[in-house]
Amino acid sequence: MAGAHTLAETERQVSERLSHMALDFGAMAIVSNLFRAANAVRNHFERTVLLSNDLSWTAFVVLWVTWIWEPIETRQIAEEGGFSKATLTGVLGTLEGRGYLTRAKSETDGRLVVVTMTDTGRKLMDGLFPKFNKQEQNVAGAVPGSEQAALAEALRLITKRAESPS
Repeated sequence: MAGAHTLAETERQVSERLSHMALDFGAMAIVSNLFRAANAVRNHFERTVLLSNDLSWTAFVVLWVTWIWEPIETRQIAEEGGFSKATLTGVLGTLEGRGYLTRAKSETDGRLVVVTMTDTGRKLMDGLFPKFNKQEQNVAGAVPGSEQAALAEALRLITKRAESPS
């Protein structure tokens, strides 16, 4: 439960409160449930697999993006992770202080900063990601296996639409 009210209570209240309006309640349910699910998943991962490594969701995303794409420029990490450069700067400082990654000026453009994983960071992700994936399996297990590919594709379509210029 994300707040004081269950999902069912919230949907019922919205339906009652807004029934006089000509709204697309199906679209509203998709977007609001997507938002609520994303927050619930994030909170679940922070309480379970990330807590034992003293990582926030944002710190994990920075590590993940760097692990997959290294070496990578800071602006690309911010774009991939969907957060501001200011947020990234603070998280990078913390992760660099823990010895998980390093920052250096780009050899081709001194204005750019390139991030690389350290051996310690790679070791962390090598050990952490299988545990993270177990929780992904746990959460995704709420959807029958035969429906998971269709749900993943539907979420890709929503993401693509939301990211495209209006």
